[in-house]
Amino acid sequence: MGSETLSQDSLRAAVRAAGIEVPPHYHERIPSTSTEAVALAESGAPGWTVVAAGHQTEGRGRLGRRWVEAPGKALLMSVLLRPSIAPEDAPLLSLLAATAMADACRELAGASVACKWPNDLVVGERKVGGILAESRVEDGAVAHVVIGVGVNVGMQAEDFPEDLRRTATSLAVEGQIVHPALLVRGYLERLAVGLLPEAPGFASQVLEPYRERCVSLRRSVRATTTAGAEVEGLAVDLDERGGLVIEAEDGRHVVAFGEIAHLDVGADGLGPREEA
Repeated sequence: MGSETLSQDSLRAAVRAAGIEVPPHYHERIPSTSTEAVALAESGAPGWTVVAAGHQTEGRGRLGRRWVEAPGKALLMSVLLRPSIAPEDAPLLSLLAATAMADACRELAGASVACKWPNDLVVGERKVGGILAESRVEDGAVAHVVIGVGVNVGMQAEDFPEDLRRTATSLAVEGQIVHPALLVRGYLERLAVGLLPEAPGFASQVLEPYRERCVSLRRSVRATTTAGAEVEGLAVDLDERGGLVIEAEDGRHVVAFGEIAHLDVGADGLGPREEA
């Protein structure tokens, strides 16, 4: 399929091929697929409603950051889910989505995509995509979860702002260009197989594959919580809800929400520093 872009027809075909009967929504241009998915959720749209776009004018990253992409060269989509899951376990869905998309990229684009905690998709230390999950809790129960995903598919170095060229990359640069519709299908198939929150051992079924793909574990990191606190030490594990366990000088800390920096990177900032 080469470098063709997504369309309503190809999105519909991909969603159906993944076994989802709910009609998807495609927009050539939209402020944010996640904002649209949340609006659809609040108007009663069913679970597995997919919203995708060719370009976002107000794409969002984590912690209120803006998502940068080139029109027609990125996969931009959000999925509305209505899972039977406890609110405290909802963070597991981000890790499930990250694993699903990393594996789809590996298989379909031949790129060595891995996961950086909590929800970045990376090749080495360069970011190729990201996950942003938003949930609504009503009366102590999860009413819906919207999982947004952005993947740099066909972008070349010149498509990134100059200040991001050392830290961002794309499937085209790291592997090969793949039609976004194939990624949609591969991602949704994997997400559907793994989304079994009522099954015994659901947490371990999410966490074990994620651990294998997570490049943040066994690394020296600095974690910054959403409240602004910093914890520095060795990332040793994930807890039962996907929080990052850090062994610091003053003991173990669990960071449930936040972001991290890998401290053991080389002088070029692109990969782990080799110890002497």
